[in-house]
Amino acid sequence: MDLLYKIFIDPFVQMGTSPDLLVQTLWEGLVAGVLYALIALGFVLIFKASGVFNFAQGIMVVFAALTFVGLYQVLRGWGVSPGDVAAYCALALTILVMLGLAYGVERLVLKPLVNQPDIILFMATFGLTYFLIGVGELVFGGSPKTMVIEDLHLPRGAVEFKIFGGFVSLQKIDIAATVIASLMVAALAVFFQKTRIGRALRAVADSHKAALSVGISLEQIWVIVWFAAGIVALATGIRWGAKSEVSFALQIIALKALPVLILGGFTSIPGAIVGGIIIGVGEKIGEFYWGPLLGSGIESWLAYVIALVFLLFRPQGLFGERIIERI
Repeated sequence: MDLLYKIFIDPFVQMGTSPDLLVQTLWEGLVAGVLYALIALGFVLIFKASGVFNFAQGIMVVFAALTFVGLYQVLRGWGVSPGDVAAYCALALTILVMLGLAYGVERLVLKPLVNQPDIILFMATFGLTYFLIGVGELVFGGSPKTMVIEDLHLPRGAVEFKIFGGFVSLQKIDIAATVIASLMVAALAVFFQKTRIGRALRAVADSHKAALSVGISLEQIWVIVWFAAGIVALATGIRWGAKSEVSFALQIIALKALPVLILGGFTSIPGAIVGGIIIGVGEKIGEFYWGPLLGSGIESWLAYVIALVFLLFRPQGLFGERIIERI
């Protein structure tokens, strides 16, 4: 009985007696959830355009962040000053690099594999992953890099306010990251839902052959989608790099997109948002209230348990389309 009380009753008692801590936990979960949604969005965009899960999205986050930091260091070494000029020049150049990467992927990987089985394209993204790892280590080295924060004018410090008799602390960089990520997600959602390119993307997702028959350019759509995924990867890499350091270990974060995609659906942009928030808030609440009882590592596996439950009862996700195949 004591164990059942600690699992099912005590956490909710704590939420009621310390609402300020609950608000703090919900905020941290929201911040993590928005960033998870941003990562998942990169997967969704490419999956909608090609029907393939892009295993390379995680390393794209690392590669974009390393490119930005590396270019910044090169520009500073060449005497470009002040630092914010070098930072924003490096940011612009990194965007061009991600555009070049998108074009290269379309030319060298996707175009030769048009109408091939999905597993072939999926394995091609495996190869792209290890290619980017090799290029990244060759060009930037394997040691962690420090993300530029001050020269990008990213806010530092915290904002504190009193609520429910306690204090809640919000990191300014988390507020900025949440706002920027939310704007990016909203802009991409509107772009792909309301524009001609967005309608073409949906046509490509339904059928490559049908899209080609009505004059839609697969090459153009794939470049646009991979470039958009690259911009998302850059924003994610800068945020996570500012929180810790830029290293190849960051690609592990992309694995958190898997439960987000399972919850929201692999083809839904709103699903990526909702799924990210559910996973972010769920793992933070689980870590804070159930972590002392179940172990401090609950945050690393709780998201996958939530995803497993969804797979059992709604395999297509909250916003995914139910696939019916005739036999």
